[in-house]
Amino acid sequence: MRKKQLRLIVTFHTTTSAMAMEKYCLSHDVPGRLIPVPREISAGCGMAWSAPPDAREEIEKLLSREGFEVQQLYEIVV
Repeated sequence: MRKKQLRLIVTFHTTTSAMAMEKYCLSHDVPGRLIPVPREISAGCGMAWSAPPDAREEIEKLLSREGFEVQQLYEIVV
């Protein structure tokens, strides 16, 4: 069983947006990975980007700069 830890969770309205975020982040060495939305959160498409909380500033900048349509940003223990 994986140890629970604080994570930054980015949720999306559509699967297309989630997959575009994953493609961008993987090609630009942005930390994190695509995961199913945790039970504690309700989100449109069911997919979310999970990253270390210390990457929040970097991720917020790229979301703004690249125009990704996100639903919400959370910091929760998962």
